[in-house]
Amino acid sequence: MGNKLYVGNLNFQTQEHDLRDLFSQHGEVSSVNVITDRDTGRSRGFGFVEMASDEEAQAASRALDGQDFDGRQLKVNEAKPRNDRRF
Repeated sequence: MGNKLYVGNLNFQTQEHDLRDLFSQHGEVSSVNVITDRDTGRSRGFGFVEMASDEEAQAASRALDGQDFDGRQLKVNEAKPRNDRRF
């Protein structure tokens, strides 16, 4: 498992600092990115959290996948590599 995690089913009001606080309970957080719509600036309901090590990422994933956060049940798993091809 890599150290970058996909975090889905976020509340649209969840901010990056909220995710950093949540994930830092399970290890050192290297970066947090909540994905927003480029036209409206509104959250798209998912983001990515990068942990300092694979072990910390695994611990955070096990602890937080399926947990309630801001009224939503989180989906946390290893981030897949991005496919940059656009048609």
